[in-house]
Amino acid sequence: MQNSDEEGVIVLGATPIGNLSDASPRLREIMQSADVIAAEDTRNFHHLAHALGIKPSGRVMSLHEHNEAHKLGEVIELARQGSTVLVVSDAGMPAVSDPGYPLVAAAMQEGIRVTAVPGPSAVLTALALSGLPTGRFTFEGFLPRKAGERRKRLNALLHEERTMVFFESPHRVAEFLGSAVEVFGAQRQAAVARELTKKFEEVRRDELGVLKVWADEGVRGEIVVVISGASAPQAPSIDDLLPQVSALIGEGMRMKQAVAEVAESAGVKKRELYEAVLAERHEAKK
Repeated sequence: MQNSDEEGVIVLGATPIGNLSDASPRLREIMQSADVIAAEDTRNFHHLAHALGIKPSGRVMSLHEHNEAHKLGEVIELARQGSTVLVVSDAGMPAVSDPGYPLVAAAMQEGIRVTAVPGPSAVLTALALSGLPTGRFTFEGFLPRKAGERRKRLNALLHEERTMVFFESPHRVAEFLGSAVEVFGAQRQAAVARELTKKFEEVRRDELGVLKVWADEGVRGEIVVVISGASAPQAPSIDDLLPQVSALIGEGMRMKQAVAEVAESAGVKKRELYEAVLAERHEAKK
């Protein structure tokens, strides 16, 4: 219940991404007791509450990408006055590719407490099921719809070594995979996860080129695409760099300067490269 003598709080609540049984006891409790529920879609929230057998006692208001900037002040003021404000998106954790980030940033600037009821996440679920490295990853969300802008974003990730996670709509996933093949190559390993936690959940793991052919036949459901990162570039050996040094010397550059330039460019120690150049010259004189 609201208490103006106590500090209010904004709570980010993770809702099920498919299976209603994934709603945690904490989520159920706060859905029922929160003073205010700021929902991405109020109809979807009421449907969820009904499906879970919950009757919210608080006021339900909308908070989505089109009105969030205008509602920030109201939500923050409600919390300032002592209200518990639950923020929910249609599925998963708010503020992760869903409304919530501007509110969280503004609330923290105003000194309003923000916490979360953790739970389902399409990003982490797809990553875990992808069969690709999970130690380091980057979440890229939805890329631009226009092919040129999409390729530009993908090109910026060409040398990304972390596993990459993307959201995409089912009717554009084939186009997305086509762009990914153009940029990363048909042999790059990837996974397409659809309908996660639902009855017809499916995760396809294969090369990008194979997945593109599969997607051309038509894909349904909520989609998450996971693509493996680029292989770490192999550091060149000292011997591989000797021709570059010789070429610069042949162009009139002093040996020490040539060694320094090549060593800096290749990321190797100047002393090791210098000694290798001297050894090569010594062998040439024999």
